[in-house]
Amino acid sequence: MTSDVLIVGASVGGLTVAEALRRGGHTGRLRLVEPDPHPPYDRPPLSKQVLTGLWPPDRVRLRTPEQLEALDAEWVWGRAERLDAAARTVELDGGRALAYDTLVIATGLVPRRLPGPEPAGGHTLRSLDEALALRHALPDADHVAVVGAGVLGCEIAAAARALGREVTLVDPGPVPMARHLGPELGGRVAALHRRHGVRLRLGTAVTGLVGERGRVGGVALADGAVVRADLAVVTIGSVPATAWLENSGLALADGIVCDARCRAAPGVYAVGDVARWPDPVTGVGIRVESRTNATEQALVVAANILGDERAHTPVPYFWSDQYDTKIQVHGRVGGGDRVRYLEGTAADDRFVALTESDEGRTTAAIGWNHPRGVRTARARLTAAPSPP
Repeated sequence: MTSDVLIVGASVGGLTVAEALRRGGHTGRLRLVEPDPHPPYDRPPLSKQVLTGLWPPDRVRLRTPEQLEALDAEWVWGRAERLDAAARTVELDGGRALAYDTLVIATGLVPRRLPGPEPAGGHTLRSLDEALALRHALPDADHVAVVGAGVLGCEIAAAARALGREVTLVDPGPVPMARHLGPELGGRVAALHRRHGVRLRLGTAVTGLVGERGRVGGVALADGAVVRADLAVVTIGSVPATAWLENSGLALADGIVCDARCRAAPGVYAVGDVARWPDPVTGVGIRVESRTNATEQALVVAANILGDERAHTPVPYFWSDQYDTKIQVHGRVGGGDRVRYLEGTAADDRFVALTESDEGRTTAAIGWNHPRGVRTARARLTAAPSPP
């Protein structure tokens, strides 16, 4: 295959597409566009090993310089600003236009931000530079507020406690990680953080950061209270990086709308956190924000560019390391799902559980400090049908 493939986004999804194309016999031009000045790097360690200082920044690189050179790809450092799908061109900041035969969009996410001003001492964590800035600031902070108790917020709270900081974790939900684990297992996460000295302020929304002499002085809550903090990390979720695709002709709805083969339009594919495709079980459009999904989806996209007609039918997977606890989830936990323990009990520090819907379908396998057990339990997930 000798067509010109342009990949916008060179994190794990975009890089994996490029590598799979070369392995599959693509001999044509291959370009990767990326605004981040660093060589491609892994994001999950940013909120864990990098933030606590256990790893130097170079350790998160996805490939060595020699491996990147062997890819025989052109690297274009810049930000995509506009897509003209009819003309098959991508315009970059600075006005440069890149033509393509096939386009792969792997632009990922951008963090949501709180309303109002952002005084010094307010942080987000999506990039390596943001992780290093937060790592540099944490030793000088007395009181850290983490706004948002999802996976990222819980990991940052754990890292800050490991560094000896006083931490308050704030979220409008009833328990941490409720969207990922449901109320019962989310309660286990709450107990884990309390046991390590984190203060939890749950059930109240955050209205903004409070500034004092130009720096963060606290976090304002909707009930009028203020959580005192001299450093705040905002982890209230992210949105797909699709602003540059407005009026491009692509369908956008909380991501790039694709078919089951991750195709958004003729000659255009999407991969990773930015892609929305039909759930093979329900038919409803879904996005999956995880490193594993980005890798698996990239392999499907590369195969389809090379001429296959392969559907993306993954079993979603994510993991989270908090303190001395590893949480692993295969599948998706629904808010009303029942929890059934296969090994251990709700009171144990090591267990394997399944979640089941009201219809009796097994929706997820969860391991709590039990990697081997959860791998076995994964086989019990209800198989997804193959799309036509």
